[in-house]
Amino acid sequence: MSSSCDAILKALKECLLNSDCVQKQGHLPSECLKQHSNELPEQCQLLRKSTFECKRNMLDMRTRFRGNTVGMDAEKLRQQKSPAPPAES
Repeated sequence: MSSSCDAILKALKECLLNSDCVQKQGHLPSECLKQHSNELPEQCQLLRKSTFECKRNMLDMRTRFRGNTVGMDAEKLRQQKSPAPPAES
């Protein structure tokens, strides 16, 4: 898969692993996505939708020409959350 969706997929995996569906109820993350998606937190549901849109945009020729902006937004958010490494002189 293209690297443009990697940041969203990582965020979705992290969200699923921290959700009550996996932590407290003991379901697999794949089960939570397929069978218990309405029980997931809103953040996980939004990440699931973003992942779908990112994968769909990879097939759309107009966005392939312009670039997949869905994944780029997630990458920017991830960079804002993690502190930048100190610059070496």
